[in-house]
Amino acid sequence: MKNIFYSALLFMALTVQSQDTIMPLWPDGKIPNQLKTDEKEIHKNEGILIISKVQKPTIEVYLPSQRNATGEAMLIFPGGGYAVLAYDWEGRDIAKFLNSKGIAGIVVKYRLPSDATQTDKQNVPLIDAQRAMRLVRSKAEAWNIKKDKIGIIGFSAGGHLASTLGTHFDEKVYAIVDEADNESARPDFMALGYPVITFGLNTHGGSKKNLIGENPSEAMVEHFSNEKHVSSNTPPTFLIHAADDGAVPVENSLLFFQALRDNGVFATMHIYPKGGHGFSLARNDNHLRGWTERLFEWIESLR
Repeated sequence: MKNIFYSALLFMALTVQSQDTIMPLWPDGKIPNQLKTDEKEIHKNEGILIISKVQKPTIEVYLPSQRNATGEAMLIFPGGGYAVLAYDWEGRDIAKFLNSKGIAGIVVKYRLPSDATQTDKQNVPLIDAQRAMRLVRSKAEAWNIKKDKIGIIGFSAGGHLASTLGTHFDEKVYAIVDEADNESARPDFMALGYPVITFGLNTHGGSKKNLIGENPSEAMVEHFSNEKHVSSNTPPTFLIHAADDGAVPVENSLLFFQALRDNGVFATMHIYPKGGHGFSLARNDNHLRGWTERLFEWIESLR
């Protein structure tokens, strides 16, 4: 009987611990720009976990063992054209890989722009991204993370969101809801994988349409073309892209890198001759998969 009792306690402890790895971004009833509807979140797994119609944004926290931890963390923004999230391919898998290097990986399940469920939909992903950064900073001590070593990584449209956070981190897009919102939303460093950057020439049409609509104003296009908003305060940036990317032209990364150089921002860019779009960790490509080691070398250079 005693063994059963202790087994039950252990099970409860493990259950609580596992539940603690996923946290809502917002307190109940305080999600900004959210309309009350009957729309439900959709999860489909066809080799990759695809999430759409996100209703309750979360962060999913993966921490390395304390002995391996460097104190660094990265928030991860999966791509999907602002229509879906490639949640494990460009999210959970990245977090686990970061853990292997002692870095905390925090997957952000951010809301996707929707006229049906949101007001000012173009601001909603940035609202969630700013909140995620502030929430993680507020939990840094509890998670053995250094407040000044919290970076971001985003892929494709998630790279657009990451670069939006990196260039619009001080833009006021929502009202303070609790003490966490007193933290800075500025990332300490930024990595962008085959990112959508511009909404001008060479953009990704689907990401642009989903975020700012079919016929956006010139001011809206300008506002979300992130190469135009780089400043000397933009975080140090690491870029990867394949020259043969047929979905998001390599010019997106080239534009951003040039803007970083023009503003004196510490930056590194790796352009691979082939790889296409959406290669994630690229584990099946002996050459391309080296980008992960280049990322860790670059992060070490920031220490």
